[in-house]
Amino acid sequence: MPKTNGKSKSGNLRDAFLDELRDCYDCEKQLIKALPKMASAANTPELKKALESHLEETRGHVERLEQVFESMDEKAQGKHCDGIAGIIKEGSSAMSEDFDEATMDAALIAGGQRAEHYEMAAYGTLIAWAKQLDLDDAANLLQQTLDEEKAADRKLTEIAEDVVNQAAAAGDTGKNAGKNTGTDADMTSVPSRPAAKANENRGRTARR
Repeated sequence: MPKTNGKSKSGNLRDAFLDELRDCYDCEKQLIKALPKMASAANTPELKKALESHLEETRGHVERLEQVFESMDEKAQGKHCDGIAGIIKEGSSAMSEDFDEATMDAALIAGGQRAEHYEMAAYGTLIAWAKQLDLDDAANLLQQTLDEEKAADRKLTEIAEDVVNQAAAAGDTGKNAGKNTGTDADMTSVPSRPAAKANENRGRTARR
């Protein structure tokens, strides 16, 4: 048994795979609790529908992970996922902000895509390791989930680009429209000093 810095090292890739699997299992369960709150906070019908749809997919992700555990003769159990917990906390903080409806939806999409990208990275790693460990059934199950995560991310991008971001920007533009200050207006009606000086010089030349 190899030792490094006086500590025994006995873990292998299978152990790392199981550790990551447990992390993902907890991650999905945390999202099952968070997604209904996000859907409730959404204002755009397309966004609300997308979040509700992904909630159902996420329940399916948990079931697939349980199948992977079973295929390895391991008990399905989670290990607290600090990464997704932090992302969810950031999302909750954004939902407490006093944003207009479109901006709130933009913030919800941003938080949702952070979660999707986190999961995509995790599932990509699990699939690569499963293939190395000849866990073909596990790799296939995990690939199905990764494909759904990618599709959910694309859907959020579509909603953001086609509906939400434009509406949020239009609202911001509307708030700032027509807010020229009195100073700005005065400056547009008064000639600049160089122009005034030039006019004075032309008048002197004419008198000569």
